[in-house]
Amino acid sequence: MSGFILRLALLALVGGALSACGSTRGPIAAGYGYEASNGYQSCVPYARARSGIDLRGDGWQWWDAALGRYDRDQRPRPGSVLVLQRTSRLRDGHVAVVARVLGPREIRVDHANWASGGLKGRVARDQAVIDVSERNDWSAVRVWYPPAGVVGSTVFPAYGFIHPTRRWAAVE
Repeated sequence: MSGFILRLALLALVGGALSACGSTRGPIAAGYGYEASNGYQSCVPYARARSGIDLRGDGWQWWDAALGRYDRDQRPRPGSVLVLQRTSRLRDGHVAVVARVLGPREIRVDHANWASGGLKGRVARDQAVIDVSERNDWSAVRVWYPPAGVVGSTVFPAYGFIHPTRRWAAVE
């Protein structure tokens, strides 16, 4: 029971620190796995700039937009973009750039705007993403949440990975 109370106290401390961050308009210092920043960064322009994949639209729209333009599949590779589907919690979906592949069911990503409150719109680097799909096909993932220091319990549906390799139409 004392471990539970300690965790509650830690969460209260973290929550207090986050609420203080949310009240400022100035720069937020690096911490919790996030970079120091003066401005808001959305996941789409961040992923576009980091990966070189030139797609537009909300994160969830990238999967269809990549069809015929970029290679896409269920295998992560460094530099590829993980595309999360649109859900009630992710109205615009989400995209994240694969930084490292640690194993068949774990990768690290760099992404923007994964947090809420004072950390909303910040860039997080080298964050864990775990494949929890039944078929080991990256269709369901759990994502690291730095303020809590854990992989979140929410399972997010994913389309897969878009690779920066352009597909060229056949010349007739």
